[in-house]
Amino acid sequence: MKLWSETTLKERTVKGFGKRLRTIRLAQGMTQEELGDAVGVSNRVIAYYEADDAQPPGAMLVDLAKKLRISSDELLGLKPIKQKTTPKAARLLKRLQKVETLPAADQRAVLKFVDALVTARRRSA
Repeated sequence: MKLWSETTLKERTVKGFGKRLRTIRLAQGMTQEELGDAVGVSNRVIAYYEADDAQPPGAMLVDLAKKLRISSDELLGLKPIKQKTTPKAARLLKRLQKVETLPAADQRAVLKFVDALVTARRRSA
């Protein structure tokens, strides 16, 4: 019976996992700290898993996929990533979601400002 050594396990890491994790995280508009907080680890742990030769244990892989709202297969590269939004749009959406926490009058004020700005830009274009 063959036992898996640490070297053998390192050789079995999924190619491109770290880059894929980073790409997906950024597409969601999340920082390493935010993702780490969401799965209960530090941002340094997330940075480590975004490196080329590291990947998380299975249980954390499931947590990462859930928090990133993708399948584990997408995260592992077994299926193509379904691009849901651009990183810029994700950051904007995240900021707009914070507006939902404001009182109704403040929400209306923000929306009026955005509408006025968009209207002004259309006229000047």
